[in-house]
Amino acid sequence: MKIAAVDACIVDIPTIRAHKLAFGAISRQSYVIVQLRLENGVTGIGEAATIGGPSWSEETPESIRYIITEYLAPVLVGQPAQDVERLLVLFERVCKGNWFAKAAVEMALVDAVARTLEVPAYELLGGKVHDSLPLAWTLATGDPAKDIDEAERMLAERRHRIFKIKIGAQDPQHDVARVAAIAKAVAGRASVQVDVNQGWDEVTARKYVPQLGEAGVTLVEQPVARWNLDAMARLAAQPGPIIMADEGACSPRDVYEHGRRNAAQAIALKVTKAGGLHNTKRAAAVADAAGLACYGGCMLETSVGTAASAHVFATIPGITLGCELFGPRLLVDDITVPGIEYSDFSIRIPSGPGFGVQLDMDKLAHYRRD
Repeated sequence: MKIAAVDACIVDIPTIRAHKLAFGAISRQSYVIVQLRLENGVTGIGEAATIGGPSWSEETPESIRYIITEYLAPVLVGQPAQDVERLLVLFERVCKGNWFAKAAVEMALVDAVARTLEVPAYELLGGKVHDSLPLAWTLATGDPAKDIDEAERMLAERRHRIFKIKIGAQDPQHDVARVAAIAKAVAGRASVQVDVNQGWDEVTARKYVPQLGEAGVTLVEQPVARWNLDAMARLAAQPGPIIMADEGACSPRDVYEHGRRNAAQAIALKVTKAGGLHNTKRAAAVADAAGLACYGGCMLETSVGTAASAHVFATIPGITLGCELFGPRLLVDDITVPGIEYSDFSIRIPSGPGFGVQLDMDKLAHYRRD
């Protein structure tokens, strides 16, 4: 199963509505799609998604594609694809960091090997313990009336009953009032979480996190800057909603530090920020050892990255808070056949071979950035 070629391209797909976060608004998502071909003719696929380009992390679609084509691909050709762990060590020798780029290539490696063996990818990752996962939806229009209408539609269609609200961009009092209105509207029928995306300082968070709890919020994600673990620990120590780390807990070492310093009660796992499927498993194992709950996060992926994330999340017992692998539902179009199966407030884990999805080459060509 030697690697014959690696290709990476950028695609841009509009969203069905503006997606507003603390650091900006998104009306189009950019992705790096990797196709890794083996000498046996099998092609594996992977994806790196970024939210708002460099707004979320240091990597951009352009830098990710460059790292893959100029540094990772040349050393992969001729290598045995099944030696994934050895190739991850090779990646680290070739370039430091660049976790999104490495994650996308590792996805394609695992997908190609699983397709060759004609098994679902989760079988190469330890076997699944979940057939489906409860699925959250992010309410991010910024307008409480529109958010409530959207939530009611999701409940009526049995699509979502976990709602995450993006806050941190506006005055905290305004944000809390908006969240309280939504929480009141869905009380008894859905749970409500918030994601501050590092938008508050500690003083603001210590004042408003309790108010969010009183309004019915069950979880607050990354309320302060990712480096401020001392503040996270103080927030986690006070009564109120679960404090979950996201931007601050990327690597297994980051998760260890959060556990050691009691800086969170939960961790958001994301395949790209961790540097791949295997590193996601490692981060989850550290969280389990530290007694931290896990949540399956997303970067608003297409069905390629969503399927890959679903396969690894399916193998992690500690994902007890559900997931938010709704990326394909936020896009005006998708680039795979079949798409992801959603039903009864959950995402179904795709069956294989590989990640269980194939690229629609016509749509890839349509959205591909030349």
